[in-house]
Amino acid sequence: MPSIKNKPVAISETGHDTPRRILRLHEAVTLIVGLVIGAGIFKTPAVVAHMTGNTIAMFGSWILGGIISLIGALCYAELASTYPHAGGDYHFLQRAYGRPVSFLFGWARLSVITTGSIALLGFVFGDYMNRIWPLDFFDTDSGPFIYAISIILILSWLNLRNIRTGMVTQSLFTGLQILCLFMIIGTAVYLHLSGTNTSPYSPVPASLPVSSNFGLAMVFVLLTFGGWNEAAYISAELKNGHRDMVKALVFSIAIITSLYLLVTWAYWEGLGFPGMTSSRTIAADLMYMTFGEAAKKIISLMIAISALTSINATIIVGARTSYAMGKDWPVLHRLGTWDMTRNTPVNALRIQCIASLFLVVLGTLIGGGFKSMVEFTAPVFWLFFLLAGLSLFVLRNRDPHIPRPFKVPFYPILPLVFCLTCFYMLWSSLSYVYDQSLGGINAAWIGVAVLLLGIILLWIINRISPAEK
Repeated sequence: MPSIKNKPVAISETGHDTPRRILRLHEAVTLIVGLVIGAGIFKTPAVVAHMTGNTIAMFGSWILGGIISLIGALCYAELASTYPHAGGDYHFLQRAYGRPVSFLFGWARLSVITTGSIALLGFVFGDYMNRIWPLDFFDTDSGPFIYAISIILILSWLNLRNIRTGMVTQSLFTGLQILCLFMIIGTAVYLHLSGTNTSPYSPVPASLPVSSNFGLAMVFVLLTFGGWNEAAYISAELKNGHRDMVKALVFSIAIITSLYLLVTWAYWEGLGFPGMTSSRTIAADLMYMTFGEAAKKIISLMIAISALTSINATIIVGARTSYAMGKDWPVLHRLGTWDMTRNTPVNALRIQCIASLFLVVLGTLIGGGFKSMVEFTAPVFWLFFLLAGLSLFVLRNRDPHIPRPFKVPFYPILPLVFCLTCFYMLWSSLSYVYDQSLGGINAAWIGVAVLLLGIILLWIINRISPAEK
């Protein structure tokens, strides 16, 4: 058992009930790629094109997004290789700032960040699958709910069987996801070769000005790149340790950036820049030129596959934060159970599944407000992401003698660039939620409420099981 003192501790990952190094490099890559590439790439390029205002700036924004993501990945590579742990960010925050901060992070992930993402992705999967194969019974819109509940249960069950089943499933889904993107790219190539790469049905309306807001465009680009940091949660399970962690992060960012650039090129080649800026359904518009009305179902299937891929990957990494919390806090010790036969945190997976299902039910009851509620907690995510980036500076200063198998090149410049980017995203998300409301309440209070509930829960836990002096 780990120490429960209020100072940062290194939790052993070599015991009989802790993760083992059994995951291979390609599995880590498929996990990261599957986490990052979601439904956003099917619509975000249109938003980015409109905001950048010209072709060079548009492609430049995606290249810059890949560079910034790579810089962040290098920072995480140092943290994850120096402090390999199933808790990932949770463990970095604990070592840098203490147990209360890491607990609030773990609470935010369990209550809304991870479980909310699983629930929302479940609805995305359900919405698009319901267009292909409707399951609306008794004249109700029950299809998306049935699909969301079913897929969360099925994927949680697969991952509860053992980590190998979860990873094989992830590799299959990621392969299908990449195949979908290549289908979009192939469509553009076909249109170019056949000389029909024009979009007569989506001209730029005269009333639609093309803006030039590169900074805001980067917000959407970086959101589309989001998720690569989750690789830290499998740092204690990679066969070749730090070498595979660095390779997994770098290879994944390179693959993702290349795919994003190719897909953006496909939209540009098929629709032209004016067509991109005016399109509301950019992927469907492109596919329609080749497949006609069938494009609607093709795109629905592509987005459903992307959501499916992200759900499974999020289930895998999400439960590991709860496992780390269970190892740290005696009152939550059941969450810290690691099944050595299955090589997975079984109880954390079960709790995560139950919480996600609860949020699906809640989302069904409150409708579109649920999506807004989860999105309005973005400042909480970026706050902890910023703290994780800053922890690199804190831990270098605090642990100067700890061996670092990998060090960020050009320190402290690159980590500073990453932290400034996180700060910009935090500021942007705060500005956004401050201008929004939900049920007549300013959206900024939603993130505050999540953290406040975590503080109350932390106080209760400390009363039940006070830390040793």
